[in-house]
Amino acid sequence: MDPDGLMPRWMYRSGRIMTGVPRDLPSGTVTLLFTDIESSTRLLAELGPEAYAKALAEHRRRLREAFVRRAGVEVDTQGDAFFVAFPTAVGALEAAQEGQQALAASPIRVRIGLHTGTPHLAEEGYVGQDVHKAARIAAAGHGGQVLLSKETQVLMKADLQVTDLGEHRLKDFDGPVWIFQVGSERFPPLKTISNTNLPRPASSFVGREREVSDVASLIRQGARLVTLTGPGGTGKTRLAIEAASELVPEHRSGVFWIALAGLRDPALVLDTIGQTLGANDGPAEHIGEREMLLLLDNLEQVVGVAPELAVLVERCPNLRLLGTSRERLRVRGEVEYRVLPLAEPEAVELFSARARTNPDDTIRELCRALDNLPLALELAAARTRSLSVRQILERLSRRLDLLQGGRDADARQQTLRATIDWSYDLLSPEERRLFARLSVFSGGWTLEAAEAVVEAELDTLQSLIDKSLVRFLDERYSMLETIRDFASERLQESTEAQDLQRKHAEHFLAVAEEAEPYLPAYQREWIDRLEVEHDNLRAAFDRLESFGETRLALRLAGALSRFWLVKGHLAEGRRRLGAALDADDHPTAARAKALDGASMTADDAASRVHAEEGLALHRALGDAWGIAHSQLTLGSAVAIDDMPMARELYDESARAFRELGDEHLALIAIRGLAWACITLGERERGRGEPAGRALHEENLHRARALGNRRVEAITLGALAIHALQDGQLDDAIPMLLESHRLHLAIGDPLQSAFDLFRFSHVLAVKEKAEAAARAFACSDALCEEIGLRLRTWDPEFFDETMAMIRSQLDEAAFAEAWDEGRKLTAEAAVTLALDTLESLDSTR
Repeated sequence: MDPDGLMPRWMYRSGRIMTGVPRDLPSGTVTLLFTDIESSTRLLAELGPEAYAKALAEHRRRLREAFVRRAGVEVDTQGDAFFVAFPTAVGALEAAQEGQQALAASPIRVRIGLHTGTPHLAEEGYVGQDVHKAARIAAAGHGGQVLLSKETQVLMKADLQVTDLGEHRLKDFDGPVWIFQVGSERFPPLKTISNTNLPRPASSFVGREREVSDVASLIRQGARLVTLTGPGGTGKTRLAIEAASELVPEHRSGVFWIALAGLRDPALVLDTIGQTLGANDGPAEHIGEREMLLLLDNLEQVVGVAPELAVLVERCPNLRLLGTSRERLRVRGEVEYRVLPLAEPEAVELFSARARTNPDDTIRELCRALDNLPLALELAAARTRSLSVRQILERLSRRLDLLQGGRDADARQQTLRATIDWSYDLLSPEERRLFARLSVFSGGWTLEAAEAVVEAELDTLQSLIDKSLVRFLDERYSMLETIRDFASERLQESTEAQDLQRKHAEHFLAVAEEAEPYLPAYQREWIDRLEVEHDNLRAAFDRLESFGETRLALRLAGALSRFWLVKGHLAEGRRRLGAALDADDHPTAARAKALDGASMTADDAASRVHAEEGLALHRALGDAWGIAHSQLTLGSAVAIDDMPMARELYDESARAFRELGDEHLALIAIRGLAWACITLGERERGRGEPAGRALHEENLHRARALGNRRVEAITLGALAIHALQDGQLDDAIPMLLESHRLHLAIGDPLQSAFDLFRFSHVLAVKEKAEAAARAFACSDALCEEIGLRLRTWDPEFFDETMAMIRSQLDEAAFAEAWDEGRKLTAEAAVTLALDTLESLDSTR
């Protein structure tokens, strides 16, 4: 490996490939593709030499087939990595996608990087920075990820779905490199010198050099929590982005932008931070001692989270927070930086740049009338396409005169409000109507949603974008919060506000119910879609409650219950389900489904109560699918106290789902049945039917055939524990590792926490009690953050593991290890467990 551990040394030497080179390499503009296996050394240890060699050979065969089909020429192969050249960028991408699909069921996870350039073709191969750049991009990724340089991305087909990962610093490159990811799957931050997801505003940045320097200096001089304050429209967000961009090279673990404008519940802020960082545990555990800067944008509507942010900073010694807010957070350690309007020369420069005109006295007069507020200037400049500067000034002055003598608002806020009001007055009736209607959305919207909910026409929507009232990025539309607040006021003044809010709620209820059937299969695209629309779903829930639409609220809560479970939003799920059930006790199908959801998300005696009521209600309604589902949830609820009853419930549920053709829920029921059979010591059931371990093995094959990765992962974990209990440690560890890899890949924080618990059991069996205690404590802390008590998952296994650890450590040693474990990140805890196990193998 190279000194940074980023890429195999053979890949480059002064930007040149050094090993055997075919003579038919494409020349001119070519797309270079590099692959590498993620954690190949650890995978070798997990699989063993023979199995790893077999998997490696199969991986090479499948990738080569994909490369050849797309006219790729293999430049070199070394160990587990490929270097291939393609005459076209589209061909290279198609080969990469086919290769990843071919390896989907393999234990090998490959990262792929593509870059298009014109490397020099010498006798020994390609020479130049293009080679080096392609290799560095590939090395920055994670298993299953395909990365593109900007040069490659612009050559792709228009319908290709990509995620803009922003500019990154790569070793040996002076300037930042713009990187894109194919698809929208969530991966951890790229492994670059400095990671960042800072947005790239389309417009140029004008002025504010001193302010950028001031804010950056505050961070450099040791301020841990800096808040940029000022009224809406003063340019806080843009200033924060520019200052954060200056600090990217100084934060080795990254600079990340956390968008909070769509949130209204302070309890959701830390979850949003964790999701942005790709954390599988809590933000504090994920960040740990990393050198990181977080830009928290639009804190004013979630200011209640301020004390938790102060605690986050205290727990993470190298973390810096830069926030924007209309008011101070008022917590210890906060440094406030007031963002004032632009200086007049900068205001004139900004307006002139946006209006594409030369400065003059009229522009200076207009800027003064607008109090040099950046947002007001942007809105006024957008009008120069149809009005002269003098006409804008005259019309705007009349609007400002109306507000003189106002008593309640800041003068500059009045100016901004007048500017937005004036811009609104200049809209056509169709534009005004759509502008107000769009405020019904929370956290942005798609074109399809706008057409369905507010009857948007694309030309009118485009006109609002042209006038700087609506923004468009990554196939989603949004408004600045200042503008959305104004638009919402206009909507509330109309007679259609409630009708539109109701229509919005019904639309997103339909979205949730459309996604619901796909959730038991854990189809990532549907889970991700619900995650993107979570703010709109929350708004829909609030509106249904306010309208007294209790039955519709029950339907929405029931439809989202498995989403809340899978994504670790357990606390929110309990609150929502509890409120919906309390508000409507009518014996309906919606209530029955919500009762099942409440049972799934609960972790106490309420789980059984909800499931029993749900089962009784489904039976009264004669709903066969609902009965099977309630039997499944009740089985899980009673398993702790009455495993024979749980076994019968799981068995009946599995049979019913099979008869109904619901294979994915049958998988979940059979997994429960296998667990019950093993707990009760049943190796076989009557009529020669399989039980226990055989059921797990059969279910594993079915899950793989159906592509249900979550059931596959959970079943591997269960089989690993059974292997452990049978004394088959060498069989157990690879299954545990594969289970954990799958849980990370599908983004399942709850099961990732359980994986750590299983690792702790293995370590306790191997008499590595300190490492076991740390892993156990980390798992316990992660479950607490999600909203679950670890002991309720499997009390017997919990007590057995704890007893083994306590028998090997005295009180002081246990307390120290436990305290250290609760401070570990999940990643660090897993690494500790694996390193300990590997050290045991090496001494045998």
